[in-house]
Amino acid sequence: MNSPSAHGGSAGGGAVDGRDLGGGLLVAGTTSDAGKSVVTAGICRWLARKGLRVAPFKAQNMSLNSFVTRDGAEIGRAQAMQAAAAGVEPSALMNPVLLKPGGDRTSQVVLLGRPVGELSARGYHLERRERLLGTVTECLTELRRTHDAVICEGAGSPTEINLRRGDLVNMGLARAASLPVLVVGDIDRGGVFASFFGTTALLAAEDQALLAGYLVNKFRGDLSLLEPGLEMLRSVTGRAFYGVLPHRRGLGIDEEDGLGLSLREGARGADTAPPYGREVLRVSVLRVPLMSNFTDVDALAAEPGVVLRFADRPEELADADLVVVPGTRGTVGALRLLRERGLDRELARRAAQGRPVLGICGGYQLLGEHIEDEVESRAGSVGGLGLLPVRVRFHRDKTLARPVGTALGARVEGYEIHHGVAEVLGGQPLFKDASGLPLDGCRVGSVRGTHWHGSLENDDYRRALLREVAAESGRSFTPAPGTDFGRLREEQLDRLGDLIEEHADTAALLRLIEDGPPKGLPFLPPGAPV
Repeated sequence: MNSPSAHGGSAGGGAVDGRDLGGGLLVAGTTSDAGKSVVTAGICRWLARKGLRVAPFKAQNMSLNSFVTRDGAEIGRAQAMQAAAAGVEPSALMNPVLLKPGGDRTSQVVLLGRPVGELSARGYHLERRERLLGTVTECLTELRRTHDAVICEGAGSPTEINLRRGDLVNMGLARAASLPVLVVGDIDRGGVFASFFGTTALLAAEDQALLAGYLVNKFRGDLSLLEPGLEMLRSVTGRAFYGVLPHRRGLGIDEEDGLGLSLREGARGADTAPPYGREVLRVSVLRVPLMSNFTDVDALAAEPGVVLRFADRPEELADADLVVVPGTRGTVGALRLLRERGLDRELARRAAQGRPVLGICGGYQLLGEHIEDEVESRAGSVGGLGLLPVRVRFHRDKTLARPVGTALGARVEGYEIHHGVAEVLGGQPLFKDASGLPLDGCRVGSVRGTHWHGSLENDDYRRALLREVAAESGRSFTPAPGTDFGRLREEQLDRLGDLIEEHADTAALLRLIEDGPPKGLPFLPPGAPV
């Protein structure tokens, strides 16, 4: 089959203002965490390896795990990783609406990479959602003008019938852009055939006309035993199966939320490679409320001999060589929880004993002396843990940046996403510019803090930091010299592409992306409730 041209071609997209649009596909799921993000990334990598210019897209993302593009826009981190799978630079066009949950059932609304306010869930659905559909479709159209294909990811389930009226990320988007829809189901959870059938039968006739077929995810066992079920569902729905993906450990990309956190933790512990030196290094990550960018610690988990776990009780920190206090969108709330559980005393005890603590973003802020917050929690003046000579004042304007500096003799790149501005009153800066002037962070003894997410992904810096932590903890731990976190991420994305190429019906997928929804798909009653 001929591939689309560099600016579209047939692709089922038609033309806008006389210009052809590239092909498109919406990857929906029977449930949250069914594998939509992984499948989207895998399709992007597969198409990119075929030489096509492909882009990911998620109209609306609810996530505390975000990223900053090079032009200073905030988007979901999953879309940034999908862009990496596609081999293109992340852009705000790829995730025009980002919702960042906060307290009291509210979320910060980030539109085209910039925060525009806080809304309750009800307020968002009733007041803003329908008005955003135009912005979302314009972004998708622009991506399709400049790419051969755009692979869109849905959210939750497309049959959330209570929300269908204002939907702009699932069938609302598919109908607005005439996208074919592929539904992914996680067979490991059980009930996948009922989920596929029910997902189809609860859609309105106009939506069912776009639902092309299904993809089974996380299958274990003998495929021949599954085939009769696939054939029966084909016969009752009139829709095709586009593949059965086997269960593979360690294939998840950066999650949008904490749904997979326990699985990630278990996988890390089980997959820890033997230490390069004589001893392992134990890292405990505090499980704080509204945890954000917990993927910051993935680079630590990739190091041979580093055993990483999440913890929320003081006794779980007792044997840790390093405690990481991660980012949070609820700094004051996280501070309250640490005090309620006695974790504040354990952190103070560690600091007094010279045992390493690292705070990142919100975790850095709560390690300071004082917090003035009339923005995030509106709690006003709050005392911090007092482990670093830092005072934090929350500003309404959000800092979104991609800083570069040096630390421990290494070049370090990171990204910043925060309302709190730190005034450092002592200690040593963690990161400096090329001339040696302070850029960010603070260190006093074994306690360190920084606003920079992603700093641990810098290999030379991470190894230097781990050597310091090992020395402070008295561990005979040596970082492996060859760990290349960027290469490991690329290999992971290649495995996702392999999964699609080897286990999906790629010829049928390509036809679907190029030609659009199949004609004459049957209607399954009862359809959406009136």
